[in-house]
Amino acid sequence: MKKYFLLILFVAFMTDSTQAQQSLFGGSQITSPEIHNNNTVTFRVLAPKANEVKISGEWMPSQGFVRSAESMIKGDSGLWYYTTPVLQSDLFTYSFIVDEVRCNDPNNAFVVRDVANVLNFIIIKGGKGDLYKVNNVAHGTVTRRWYNSPGNGKIRRVTIYTPPEYESNTQKYPVLYLMHGIGGDEEAWMGLGRASQILDNLIAQGKAVPMILVMTNGNVSQDAAPGEASEGFIKPTFMLPQTMDGKFEETFIDILKFVESNYRVKATKENRAIAGLSMGGYHTSYISRYFPNTFDYMGLFSPALNNKPEQYPSAPAYQNLDEKLKKQMANGFKWYWIAIGKNDVPILYNAVQDYRKKLDSMGMKYGYLETEGGHTWTNWRTYLTEFAQKLFK
Repeated sequence: MKKYFLLILFVAFMTDSTQAQQSLFGGSQITSPEIHNNNTVTFRVLAPKANEVKISGEWMPSQGFVRSAESMIKGDSGLWYYTTPVLQSDLFTYSFIVDEVRCNDPNNAFVVRDVANVLNFIIIKGGKGDLYKVNNVAHGTVTRRWYNSPGNGKIRRVTIYTPPEYESNTQKYPVLYLMHGIGGDEEAWMGLGRASQILDNLIAQGKAVPMILVMTNGNVSQDAAPGEASEGFIKPTFMLPQTMDGKFEETFIDILKFVESNYRVKATKENRAIAGLSMGGYHTSYISRYFPNTFDYMGLFSPALNNKPEQYPSAPAYQNLDEKLKKQMANGFKWYWIAIGKNDVPILYNAVQDYRKKLDSMGMKYGYLETEGGHTWTNWRTYLTEFAQKLFK
């Protein structure tokens, strides 16, 4: 009788345990995404009561900043599925839309934040996507540091990548200062930008010089990214005050002083580079001319040059802009580079072409790259890859 009672207890325990594990791990196991050998991908989601399920993926065409979506097919037991065409090697974000409600893939644990949106992602191997994944190479170290910014009256946060073996040697390194776009922060290039993976892989392949990478927060109204700052867990917003009014340019020196006081760097013009995407490209343009003998390498990735600095006449960084640009040109530099997608937002694309005309009229030398696509991380990761390989050589 005692053995029979213990057997019942054991069966009851195993039943409850199994149910608990199913609840803990999301019930039945569904494979999504499934990346096939031919670089097509199948996505699946269980939604038996849904009337319509769509998928919106970064491989799909977009209108401006709005990405299109395609319908998924409903199969047995309410399992919806969709298979992509053959995809090029890259990183792609995606999300589901279930009866007009956007949601993540419950079977894909890998997500990334883009401003206030949290998206699943996949990496397709066999090309540039290989640069965005963690490979069996030597890895750098990524830290979040807090620095004093007297110009902003704040202690602020910056993300810093140091190359492999930085901790085990005494040598000094060149520095690339890298900036995000509007709505981003010091986490942006580490998330969708895959900056540390790109540098790890390029350095391992001998295509990039080992360098320190400093990823800034260009929103001087913040001390750090949402959820990491004294404001707490606030919702990230696309447009913050003081993002493009000259204050970040003016106080950028606080970041440079912190880095050069706390890291083993080659503190010379020929060993400093600065670059950024969109708003960060705008910042790059004006920081480099406000400190005209500081950087030998400038990278403007899809720069938001449509913004009007003349709207802030009292900002020191925006005064006498043509004179500052002429001084920057006269001081000399090794590489000034502009890159943008052919299908970028017209107001941004046209502003870049107007800026090129200005540089041409001055006789200022610069490199220019025009790629397919628009205002996307697909392009910005490519631009960082290209830019990093030209630095400090």
